Amino acid sequence: MTTFVLVPGFWIGAWAWREVAEQLRSGGHEVLALTPAGVAERAREQGVTIETRIGDVVAELRGHRDVVLVGHSGAGVVVAAAAERAREQLSRLVFVDTGPLPEGMSQLDFVSPQVREWTMKVIEEHGGWYPMPTRARFAEMGVSTEGIDDEAFEAARARSTPEPVGTVTGSARRATPDPTLPKTVIACTFTEAQARGAISAGVLGFGEMGGPEWSFTELPTSHWPMFSAPAELAELLVAAPAPVQTH
Repeated sequence: MTTFVLVPGFWIGAWAWREVAEQLRSGGHEVLALTPAGVAERAREQGVTIETRIGDVVAELRGHRDVVLVGHSGAGVVVAAAAERAREQLSRLVFVDTGPLPEGMSQLDFVSPQVREWTMKVIEEHGGWYPMPTRARFAEMGVSTEGIDDEAFEAARARSTPEPVGTVTGSARRATPDPTLPKTVIACTFTEAQARGAISAGVLGFGEMGGPEWSFTELPTSHWPMFSAPAELAELLVAAPAPVQTH
């Protein structure tokens, strides 16, 4: 059986993986769902940065072997860097509706100037913290909440925790990605064709995904598949496809 380490994106803790983790465990797998520094039960931690979160993941991986490391959304940059520092512990790296970011690139560098300006204004208004936007605001930002009913979304938002500014504006130290580590993207709000078009166009954040160790699988749903399609997400994590081979 496989050991899965699940890292959530912005605003949410280990609790967000509950249904996914239950299904994986029912199949006999070991699951470690992590709460990132600065949110949920770790909300009192101060001075949190991307590097803080990378260090936490690397520490959690110690003592494990053949781990499938899974990062959702804003955790993409975290798991990418952690994989480079703990390669010997991993058998696969999975990005859920996200991807790696180059060294020096923050989450704000990956959004439109309008969203960047709005986000920094919100952070300033909240004293250096970025609360989870409303459903209407996500729609304006082009972030899909499809498949999550209003009650479930509001429950998740009520349980969410503002992100510390360091994780929104900061970046990760990167090493050279290991081409022997299989990497899978579970694409929920974009398609493989769109991703490959972005790779060909040299779009930052997609450039790394062009190697033969990368594979794509589509799960058309919200940006939070752990809420909108947890069973399907768990199945895809177990049945991750083999990377494309080149000859």
